[in-house]
Amino acid sequence: MAEQQRSDVLAFYVNGKKVRSCVYINAFNELQLMSLRLTGSKYGCGGGGCGACTVMLSRYDPQTKHIHHFSVNACLMPVCQLHGAAVTTVEGIGSTKTRLHPVQERIAKAHGSQCGFCTPGMVMSIYTLLRNKPQPTMEEIRETLGGNLCRCTGYRPIIDGYRTFCEVISSFISGFLHAVGESLEPFRVHESDSNQIMGQRQRMAELEERATQTFRGERMTWISPISLDELLQLKSQHPQAPVVMGNTNLGLDIKFKGVVHPIIISGFRVRELCVCVCVAGVCIGAGSSLSTVRSVLEKCVCSLPAEHTQTLAALLEQLSHVAGEQIRNVATLGGNVASAYPNSDLNPVLAAGNADHLCVIPEGKREVPLDKDFFVGFGKTVLKPDEIVLSVFIPVSRKGEVVRAFRHAPRKENALATVNAGLRVWFEEGSNVVKEMSVYYGGVGPCTVSAERTVQQVIGRPWNEATLSDAYRALVDEVTLGASAPGGKVMFRRSLTLSLLFRFYLHVLQHLKDTVRPPSVTWFYPTYLVPPHYGQSEQDPVGRAVQHQAALSHATGEAVYCDDFPRTQGELFLSVVTSARAHARITHIDVSRALSMPGVVDVFTADDIPGKKFRSFTGIDEEILAQGEVTCVGQMVCAVVADTKPHAKLASAAVKVHYEDLPDRIFTVEEAVEKRSFFLPQREIQRGDVTKAFQEADHIYEGEIRLGGQEHFYMETQSMLVIPLGEEKEMKVYASTQHPTMVQEAVAETLGIPSSRVSCHVKRIGGAFGGKLSKTSILASITALAAWRSERPVRCVLDRGEDMLITGARHPVLGKYKVGFMSDGRITAADVRYYANAGHTPDDSVLVIEKILLHMDNAYNILNLRGQSAACKTNLPSNTAFRGFGVPQTPWCSAGQLKRSEVSKNLYKETSLTHYKMEFDPEVLLRCWEECKERSELDRRRLDVARFNQQNRWKKRGIALIPLKYGVGFAEGFLNQAAALVHIYKDGSVLVSHGGTEMGQGIHTKVQQVASRELDVPLSMIHISETSTSSVPNTCPSAASIGTDVNGMAVKDACQTLYKSLEPIRKQDPNGTWQSWVQLFGSNTSFIKWGKNKGHDLYMDWVKQEGRPYAYFTYSACCSEVELDCLTGEYRTVRTDLVADIGRSINPAIDIGQIEGAFMQGLGLYTMEELKFSPSGVLYTRGPGQYKIPAVCDVPLQFNVYLLSGSHNPHAIYSSKGVGEPTVFLGCSVFFALKEAVAAARSDAGLSGPFTLHSPATPERACIACGTRFTQMIPETETAQPWALELP
Repeated sequence: MAEQQRSDVLAFYVNGKKVRSCVYINAFNELQLMSLRLTGSKYGCGGGGCGACTVMLSRYDPQTKHIHHFSVNACLMPVCQLHGAAVTTVEGIGSTKTRLHPVQERIAKAHGSQCGFCTPGMVMSIYTLLRNKPQPTMEEIRETLGGNLCRCTGYRPIIDGYRTFCEVISSFISGFLHAVGESLEPFRVHESDSNQIMGQRQRMAELEERATQTFRGERMTWISPISLDELLQLKSQHPQAPVVMGNTNLGLDIKFKGVVHPIIISGFRVRELCVCVCVAGVCIGAGSSLSTVRSVLEKCVCSLPAEHTQTLAALLEQLSHVAGEQIRNVATLGGNVASAYPNSDLNPVLAAGNADHLCVIPEGKREVPLDKDFFVGFGKTVLKPDEIVLSVFIPVSRKGEVVRAFRHAPRKENALATVNAGLRVWFEEGSNVVKEMSVYYGGVGPCTVSAERTVQQVIGRPWNEATLSDAYRALVDEVTLGASAPGGKVMFRRSLTLSLLFRFYLHVLQHLKDTVRPPSVTWFYPTYLVPPHYGQSEQDPVGRAVQHQAALSHATGEAVYCDDFPRTQGELFLSVVTSARAHARITHIDVSRALSMPGVVDVFTADDIPGKKFRSFTGIDEEILAQGEVTCVGQMVCAVVADTKPHAKLASAAVKVHYEDLPDRIFTVEEAVEKRSFFLPQREIQRGDVTKAFQEADHIYEGEIRLGGQEHFYMETQSMLVIPLGEEKEMKVYASTQHPTMVQEAVAETLGIPSSRVSCHVKRIGGAFGGKLSKTSILASITALAAWRSERPVRCVLDRGEDMLITGARHPVLGKYKVGFMSDGRITAADVRYYANAGHTPDDSVLVIEKILLHMDNAYNILNLRGQSAACKTNLPSNTAFRGFGVPQTPWCSAGQLKRSEVSKNLYKETSLTHYKMEFDPEVLLRCWEECKERSELDRRRLDVARFNQQNRWKKRGIALIPLKYGVGFAEGFLNQAAALVHIYKDGSVLVSHGGTEMGQGIHTKVQQVASRELDVPLSMIHISETSTSSVPNTCPSAASIGTDVNGMAVKDACQTLYKSLEPIRKQDPNGTWQSWVQLFGSNTSFIKWGKNKGHDLYMDWVKQEGRPYAYFTYSACCSEVELDCLTGEYRTVRTDLVADIGRSINPAIDIGQIEGAFMQGLGLYTMEELKFSPSGVLYTRGPGQYKIPAVCDVPLQFNVYLLSGSHNPHAIYSSKGVGEPTVFLGCSVFFALKEAVAAARSDAGLSGPFTLHSPATPERACIACGTRFTQMIPETETAQPWALELP
């Protein structure tokens, strides 16, 4: 054994500069770049699930003399594992100060950045791909981005920008970029992006110390041996110490479960673990990354005869879906096997393929078969504590052997499997009689499960339906799950075991017949209606596709977000302590242990608040910190302040809150209705004689539909920094908030000081969608209290799990409806009751239920209409504002019952009154409807769908066209006001301040366009620094899609006043320049003007049930077609055509991006995203590992967006219309297309009549609704408490 070297000094390179460090909190910290002042890589989730922190890691291989580049998640990369490596961040490849890298330029010019928080991760993923393959294929680009999430754009523009790197550049994309006002230089591979790292080859080699390294921290010691003998000796000495390779399992346990290991052994530098050999099979080192395994298998599949590659090909199929590229680059084969997770994608295939392991201990080696006896429980195998998996041997398949792998997951890619399977069958030579068979499942037990009894029903029998029918019955009895099984979805998971076996049966039949499998679906190619310019001067930017003003800063990592502000001397970090009970009395809070921990400065409760201890929303108080009683899990109880984030987190976990449970917990709306638990007022609205209309209707249909909640999942979590200025009680607050004035008022009231002593500043927000309003003000108040008490700057940045637990989501809604209609399809009456699950405090819930009623008619002229809505008070976290603000939950109860031929009969046809007596002309609505029908080729495609469904038994298609009428504005008139302040300096440059916050919607860009037009100066001369209550006081929130409407008008007012004041100078010197006029005028005059916009006088009188709550309506129509796999419930959106009325667009590129992003968010709401709570009210889904938002793989294969031409709007600036929120609702076109596909499947199954399909229409719900024979074979589960609540 080599002499052990102890070293507390860690050395690696970051962007070409050597970094040496020896101080770590726990010797296991992930790569932290803030300390290096590199803030480009973002901390989005901490678990490797979002890709915002992607960097490129480069390692020198002394054997091959090459440097290998691969993308990794910085949030999971143990810093101790970086010794001798080189890290490249987004700052290291280009900047606006030096030169842009083409990867950065392309995403900016393609308008692929909105809030920009995810952009550096996207850039680094593609940069790493190009470093390894300068001309990738489209599939490689799509796969590379599979590990990166974006909540803003809908992914299309990102793909557009990076498609131009492909070997064959799409002429359409180049045409699109040209049409929207951008151009691209021909791509040239930078000859030496590699110079920086290649020049480090020698230096990296020098750091490659061939001796054991030891790094010690406060709580953990990291030991990194270099040989197998050393590793075995260390494992023998420390049998409980885990061996870490990729850190994709252990890192999550340490970070999120509080697991502590005093000693960690890294096998990363042990070369014997990475040896791969192909002899009579494939022997792969257990330390090989999954990307390496994939590469090895691909080479073997290409070189071996086809009959020998069955198992290898099945493994390759699974590997393409395991996690994202960043995870596959570090996760190892041995780690996947030894961790023995029940839903491992590889273990069922390895077991079915008769793989085995070579394991070593100090005394010797042994081969361990990976079979039914290998897995003994959750996370447990037959391996001994001191045993190391050295390699995995995968035998080649034999003649007559068929191996296949299947998986189902909540999202097609980068998601843990719900159920997976590895299946193998070996036939007697020249026959279809089964000689040998293996069937293994994951996701249906505590570990990988072998279906032995099922297999016995097949062996020795011919491969036919009769044999498999017996196998299905045996499988139902063999693989069972209790009603409370972790993960829930019991019936669905059991039915999947049958469906996957059936798919294997069909695959084997094809194999026996030597049939060719159909090709996979190709990637989407979107098209657009190129927006026209409305006849204007070349300098006038309004109506043009101007690039987002911060796009390049987003792409280079230079854009500053709240947590990017440099740490200051003496700065502290705040961590909140949340309730662990849904309804309980607090009997005691024990903070003694927390106060004694290293770095802890303070712990405070509600008793320490000097001012108001509550905030008022919609007239009802909400406690800042719980006083005496908690009413939901996740309610904030107290806060801990410490010198570092890790210290604060450890101390907050040490605070012990003692409870006395209280009775009568309420979680669902049914329970709330039963116990009359509501937030008042409830609302009701009616027009016509509903009772009489029901009596005269030919048909009446009654039912209910549930729509689940939706997490905002903004990429930047709640973040704030509060700095006490030490004079006159002044506090400076930097916050990621949509409503700076609310934060200012909240902090002032909490501290008991005037608002004039508090200034709130917002540079930009990394996404918000309504989620950074009320809860942000409470968090800012708590942080400000910490700064007040400590007299030091305090920073608070929530982890993703905390954010999801504390801040609430979109309101889940139960709709109960009764619809009367005539035989010709005309709806004559509708009566709908809406129950929204508000959570434990009111927040904005009353306003949400009001908007639900105001939009219940949608685009349908129902003359007899009644609606009632209630905000139910429950013991769940408070739900809050979310993009659309109630509209996505409302108008589809009645619409869902319309047959496709009946929709147009019920549309508003002429100037009409809404049910709240607001007059409008539906002419634009009808134009959207007809244009969408035409552009989507609806009539022809309906025939194609019917033909497809006749020809396919297990796949069905559906198509649906949905209209939308959306009211823009706040029904509370005072919220539609705005002010702006415009400075013009002597050099002619212009500084604009307004009350809107930039959160990706492009408000700053549009305001610059407004100022440019009104002052007649180039965009380059106009700057917007931040949103600040010091510059523009008493602002309204940036919400309701009116940001540009109101703030743009205020800026226009100020600019027009300034421009008019220059008129005498312009007349004196008509040939002068802007700069000369300003210098002449400004020498004796203050060149600063206020602008204001009073807004529209909007109101709603609920007593009279009438009003004008909206300034105007915007209209849209959307047609979507889906293809559904009836066996698994998985679907693909084949095509979406969307026609949107946005008036005269100020910036078509930004508006198209908003439309697409909103649509994809709606697609997630209606078909994917599920919030799951335990029976005791604990949120299960607290990160991207459990909660799935749409990814690149979910974008419609063909996505066409058209802006309606010839639309005008006299109620908003330059005849434009609000665009941010409306098209969220159009995601339900996918839902209704799915429902059509399900109806076709039910028809084939002999099921007819109405059926229920709740939202989101997840694969589970769609599969069960299809009613296939496999779902019908699953017996009802025993009565027991389910794993999760059924909300709303």
